[in-house]
Amino acid sequence: MRIAQRTRPRRQLDVIIKGSSHNYWRDPYHIMLTVNWPMFFGLIAVCYLAINIVFALLYLAGGNCIENARPGAFFDVFFFSVQTMASIGYGAMYPVTSYANIIVTIEALVGLMALAMATGLMFARFSRPTARVIFSRRAVITPHNGVPTLMFRTANERDNRILEAQLRVSFLRYEVTLEGESMRRFYDLKLLRSQTPSFALTWTVMHPIDESSPLYGETPESLAEMEATLIITLVGIDETVSQTIHSRHSYTASEILWDRRFVDMFDRKSDGSRIIDYSHFHDVK
Repeated sequence: MRIAQRTRPRRQLDVIIKGSSHNYWRDPYHIMLTVNWPMFFGLIAVCYLAINIVFALLYLAGGNCIENARPGAFFDVFFFSVQTMASIGYGAMYPVTSYANIIVTIEALVGLMALAMATGLMFARFSRPTARVIFSRRAVITPHNGVPTLMFRTANERDNRILEAQLRVSFLRYEVTLEGESMRRFYDLKLLRSQTPSFALTWTVMHPIDESSPLYGETPESLAEMEATLIITLVGIDETVSQTIHSRHSYTASEILWDRRFVDMFDRKSDGSRIIDYSHFHDVK
């Protein structure tokens, strides 16, 4: 299954954090798992070059301790370090002093550990379960069975099923207390259907706006004034890898359309079979 139009990228936190004691670079494992692939390979290359530069300087400090290396030639000892770390062993250059043999032993150990760590990080990135779930670009509020209803669409982009899929929608808004303090409040929205045993195609999520709904009585202007946001989380089990996957999305007040409805994606062929047209996934009328 392929959907012609893709949604915008996931929205990151739009809050500038100050005064936190946590340093981003103090969590290197998390960094290596979350950065994009070009950055990941770039960091691996920088670490690889840095390690070889350090050992090249150590070889230089030992004087003429590498046979067939020109005295004081940095690139000769640098490439000797590369050969040592990779266990290439061309034989043109080799250690001739006890000092050089000690450095070679240390470098061989460091290279073994670095290779194991790089391999583990690569495997962790490839094996991390991910969801390919998309959401409609806009949510709508339209009558459904005579009741104003909040709706949005979601679909599974993969050609498999998400088992025991559970979806949760939270309504976030800023409120002012009686003491004049501004604070963020979360409200869970009750859905007509919040879970499905097998999520394969599309799912139109609906929340009736009745007297018990936090959205009852709100208008586009009031939602914008309180900086309202809908936060959606979906959790399920990927049937292919039998692992839990999750996806998230959000809608701001400006992305909620009033008195609009989604274009029907289903049609029926002349032979009576039904077809689904994903080119209308984001369309509203």
